[in-house]
Amino acid sequence: MELIKFQINASEMIATRLADYLKDPLMRTKDEIIPFYQNLSSITGSGKTLILADCIEQIRVYLNTQPIVLWLSKGKVVVSQTLENLSTGKYAENIPNYDVKPLLDCKERDLQDDKKGLILIATVGKINQKDKEEGDRRVFQTGFDNADSSLWDMLKKRQSFAGVKRDLIIVYDEGHNLSDQQTQILLDLSPTALIAASATTKVPKALEWYIARLKNEKGMKDKDLVVAVSNKEVVDSGLIKKHISLGGYLTPMELAINNLLEDMKETEEATKKYDCRFLPKAIYVSDTNMLLATSEVDNHLVPFDQRRARPIKIWKHLVAQGVPPEEIAVYCNLKFDKRFPKPDNFNLFSGGDNDYEEFTKGNYRHIIFNQSLQEGWDDPACYFAYIDKDMGSSTQVTQVIGRVLRQPNATHYPDDRLNMASFYIKTDEKDVFKSILEEVRKTLSIDIPEISLSYHIGSGKNKIRPTVEPRYEVDVPDIAIVSDRAMAEIKNVVDKMIDYSKDDMNTIGEGSTIKFITDIGSNEDGREVTTVTAHSNKVTVRWIFKRELDKLAKNAITICDISSPKFDALVEYNSNAASYVKDEAAKIAEIYRQNSIIMQNPIDTVPVGEVIINDESIEFKNSVHVRYSDFNDFELDFAMELDKTGLVWMRNPKNGVLKIKLLDGKGTDTFNPDFIVWTDETVYALDTKGNHLIHTDSVRKLFYLEKACDGKDLVIKLISEKKYNVHGQVIDQNGYTVWQLKQGRISPITCSTIREAVNICISD
Repeated sequence: MELIKFQINASEMIATRLADYLKDPLMRTKDEIIPFYQNLSSITGSGKTLILADCIEQIRVYLNTQPIVLWLSKGKVVVSQTLENLSTGKYAENIPNYDVKPLLDCKERDLQDDKKGLILIATVGKINQKDKEEGDRRVFQTGFDNADSSLWDMLKKRQSFAGVKRDLIIVYDEGHNLSDQQTQILLDLSPTALIAASATTKVPKALEWYIARLKNEKGMKDKDLVVAVSNKEVVDSGLIKKHISLGGYLTPMELAINNLLEDMKETEEATKKYDCRFLPKAIYVSDTNMLLATSEVDNHLVPFDQRRARPIKIWKHLVAQGVPPEEIAVYCNLKFDKRFPKPDNFNLFSGGDNDYEEFTKGNYRHIIFNQSLQEGWDDPACYFAYIDKDMGSSTQVTQVIGRVLRQPNATHYPDDRLNMASFYIKTDEKDVFKSILEEVRKTLSIDIPEISLSYHIGSGKNKIRPTVEPRYEVDVPDIAIVSDRAMAEIKNVVDKMIDYSKDDMNTIGEGSTIKFITDIGSNEDGREVTTVTAHSNKVTVRWIFKRELDKLAKNAITICDISSPKFDALVEYNSNAASYVKDEAAKIAEIYRQNSIIMQNPIDTVPVGEVIINDESIEFKNSVHVRYSDFNDFELDFAMELDKTGLVWMRNPKNGVLKIKLLDGKGTDTFNPDFIVWTDETVYALDTKGNHLIHTDSVRKLFYLEKACDGKDLVIKLISEKKYNVHGQVIDQNGYTVWQLKQGRISPITCSTIREAVNICISD
């Protein structure tokens, strides 16, 4: 799977920090190092598993043994998904130099065979002290006749056939769940590194001594132990939804669900309009067998139509509203008696984790569950969540939000209904909803402030919409990068690249020393220790070349022919050959940027859909949508004056409808102008800029867009407060400057009023 730039940066930061540490590690004993520690702090939906997979492949490149990776997660569902994704699924191609298997399937030969790295996957339940002390044969025994050689002991030794002790990297997804006891057991394995992935930087007490030594003796600060992924970059990348709508319903359950179904139908229509190739899904979170009114347990010794358990009531109502039963799954431990069986079309999954695989095969669109499904299930197509009042604590609501945050196809769409998760929370008291709202708002503002939040308390009859539909039918052109002019020069560079397949000198980097251990006789403690020079693991030229281009100019790889056998040559990552390959990749990235053009297609257009507004929205007369919100003072003044022109215009949302690609490689790869204006001949992309940004942005964002065919021009202009000269110097603290291209050069035009600025913006 292709990595996004921020994912590559996070993965490489962890790997290079480890490589630097291993040049001069702290020692716990003469033969044992203090393990390196890193915490990957990253929100749900940011691709933690992919970052970690890429990271351990990077780490393998720096090590001089083929490492063993013990990959742990808390829940069975998460472990099952991780095993599938790494072994045969979407991340398998990211770790081509590893074998992947469950911990319990590991044999001694797997640890001894060091032709490739080895990833062993397990739940943390497999490493608790009780099982370890009891010698749980299922977990700790190898299955060999030699019953006193446990898997745990072999992991401690982890010797290759040649007697070399292999590096052990421990990866723990959701690291904040790691107990002191579990941490100590893992530390007893003498790992090379421990990498925790978590949204929080909390560490177990058992690690504090190790971290204190890293800080005191290596001068490390907290920031050196944490790799924090920017939430803004995650949202901007399209990986997660950018808006959450919370509705509190002081109504019967049925009215809240009716609103959900109505909104779901509208969103389904939007998916078809934009050819999204998925249909929205909804989840319904409730208690299983308890009755809300009396706190009694539902009587399962009555016919189905007399049952009162919430999952059954929700199922009945969905069916009554026309939802096909084959689209509904009930994932909870709901009781039935064989004398009073469930209907044949009632899809019940009551086996918990054991039923999960069967459940995922069904592709159900309406899923009724209690908390048992939350961990590990986060279908990007899930846009809607009904939460019953008995499940509606702020903690539970926050957990459910994590399940619906992922964005389908990692793409924000021109209709904000497709970028938003909606919650329908049934409650008896307004104050209860307000307390939930306050907690959720507090959590989001700390964890993901880039996601906007709207809320309302509904009666069920008059639906309050967080989005507003367009009153005019308008389109924005498709914008693409065309690289035809770069192809010949790039081919020339690729063809001339050196073939290192028979070079034994430049493909080797600087060596390091490792311990070579040989058992002597029958005395287990007797060891002969010598040192030999070893080299880091080799990777293909193709791997280095592609990875470097992914960082510098991602799309450039699509016009490079890397099928030649010379790209199969194996080199060490710190060798002269690797440095040469990186330099050639940088050269190609520059050729790509200099010779590609950004082109718009006036015929291939995208219709403007609904946009999100908040309670402080402002009404306009000539805008595409009747209301907009989230203006600063300068933007609002500009919008008011723009509206007076009588032209059709819109406020372009963040991660907006119109995204203009950039080629300079000095920041983001796209920019979203604040305003779009339509005239008979031209579409204007207008961006209001702060004074501190205008110099940089005028260079980056002002350029001529060629057209693929006849049609409207797309013209970019920037507007700033104060008057500037052609050298970017302020000549008057009052007034405005419109920045545009004139005869291929950046030309600032000054004026005294915002009205004049608007008129300059919409004139050729």
